[in-house]
Amino acid sequence: GMLDNVPSRSDILSRLTVLTRSITPHYGGLISRGSMLFALKNQPPKNQDMLVALNSPDNLASEKLLVDPNTLDPSGATSIDFFVPSVDGSKVAVSLSTGGTESGEAHFVDVRTGKELPEVLPRVNGGTAGGDVAWAADGKGVWYTRYPAKGERPDEDLAFYQQVWFHALGTPVSEDRYVFGKTLPKIAEISFKSSDDGRHMLIAVKNGDGGEVGFWLRKPAGAIVPIASFTDKIVSGEFGGTGLYLFSRRSSPNGEVLRVALERPSLATAKVIVPTNDTAIEGIDIGGTHLYVEDIVGGPSQMRMFSLNGASLGKLPLPSLSSVTGFVELPNNQVLIERQSYTEPAKWLRYDATAGGLTPTALEMKSPADFSDVEVRREFAVSKDGTRVPMNILIRKGTAVDGKAQLLLYGYGGYGISERPGFSARRRLWLEQGGIYVSANIRGGGDYGDAWHLAGRLTQKQNVFDDFAAVAQYLVSHHYTSAERMACQGGSNGGLLMGATFTQHLELFGAVVSEVGIYDMLRVELSPNGLFNTTEFGSVKDTAQFRALLAYSPYHNVKDGTQYPSLLLLTGVNDPRVMPGNSFKFAAR
Repeated sequence: GMLDNVPSRSDILSRLTVLTRSITPHYGGLISRGSMLFALKNQPPKNQDMLVALNSPDNLASEKLLVDPNTLDPSGATSIDFFVPSVDGSKVAVSLSTGGTESGEAHFVDVRTGKELPEVLPRVNGGTAGGDVAWAADGKGVWYTRYPAKGERPDEDLAFYQQVWFHALGTPVSEDRYVFGKTLPKIAEISFKSSDDGRHMLIAVKNGDGGEVGFWLRKPAGAIVPIASFTDKIVSGEFGGTGLYLFSRRSSPNGEVLRVALERPSLATAKVIVPTNDTAIEGIDIGGTHLYVEDIVGGPSQMRMFSLNGASLGKLPLPSLSSVTGFVELPNNQVLIERQSYTEPAKWLRYDATAGGLTPTALEMKSPADFSDVEVRREFAVSKDGTRVPMNILIRKGTAVDGKAQLLLYGYGGYGISERPGFSARRRLWLEQGGIYVSANIRGGGDYGDAWHLAGRLTQKQNVFDDFAAVAQYLVSHHYTSAERMACQGGSNGGLLMGATFTQHLELFGAVVSEVGIYDMLRVELSPNGLFNTTEFGSVKDTAQFRALLAYSPYHNVKDGTQYPSLLLLTGVNDPRVMPGNSFKFAAR
């Protein structure tokens, strides 16, 4: 009702519809298997992503629709959680869930016929610890993540205690066998990675959401051997040649790349392939004979290339202020790399490691939102403790910097998740009306590597709020806007940021938009997903952490009789990650 009274609402809605619906499809989550390329295809105005297979990234006419949740459920409430093709690409496992719950069951599709196989694996995916599937090399069975069934544990524990089980296709689920996980923590989050031939499988286990990961290797004969414990600071692993390549932070928060032999996998005999330097590694990939190391430099990406023995092969020619948002290994020493920026939509480019050079493919988004009249300025604020905090300012060329523009400031700051340059057609609407858009690279994210994350975690969380306030103060003092003309926006952990900003700095903003936020920090760990967050936020059971939580908990810091700025709270009634009660309670307070 309130929004219907905004005079320009119908004009905004029609322009937004054009900007977000009149776009070419986006192909994401690409996986190459056999001669096929599998992808999630997002095609507005359809509600949900569809699973498709292509013969080639250059031939969209070869596309075959495998699973379409929009026809399975015309209400639009069924979505794909994840998909995993078999080693030869002949079959694909797909997790489907309804109503935003992310409580998914695995279905199996024959790629040649497009028909679904009769079996369904229940309780594979969840909104807490996620879920995954890995195929046996012969395609006759799968390992999968399994949550406890009702009756196996108390009802309140059914979203915890994930394990690995094996299912042989064509046999009853009741005959599935336990493989691994009984000794794992309650808040374990398991995922798989298979070697190209499917004979080796890496099992990664996150200890909650704070960044600790353990690794186990399943060998071809079936033995499961430990590679790294939660305290070894290994982040991820990739198979290449006869080795397992590990992204490690054991010698520095900026990371290094190690290699262990698949025959005798052990951290004790690991060889440093890419030593640490003053640039933070965000991830590693392997394509054919090349190791690709993706660095993050305050938000934007760069990609270095190495041989599998660690010889430097230079950098990929990426434009500045852009980010790599996807990577796929193709046959013949080729890879696909997805790149986007604040002003350019996502496009998949082919890199041929033998011939060199990035070339376009047909997998390229085109948007009616033209940002050619927009410039991106990268500036720095100084936070309370002297730390330089970057921001990315999107402003139309020729806009007067006189303190009169309306400005929207976005932030997140947690879990090592970085604010990377990315394209959003919706921002065009704001810029067209004379607005300025700013994204802040505050601590808590991984924008300068793991040290940046750790400086905004547990008892250091106040740094995140101080950084965000410093960016807001900078934007006012440099005449981009004024406090009453500035709004801020964030969601989930960024909703907590909004709540803390709202209660600590009511003088800085005219309006606050907070989506699916956490506001009662003393009761977070009692919620279904809350326990997974204790490794990031801390626990009330620890005195120092309790004091830190109470000091910034938005709900507990609302003061009676105070004139706060305008606040819009958004929540999802089935949200499995942040209880909607947070938003209801905060609004009531």
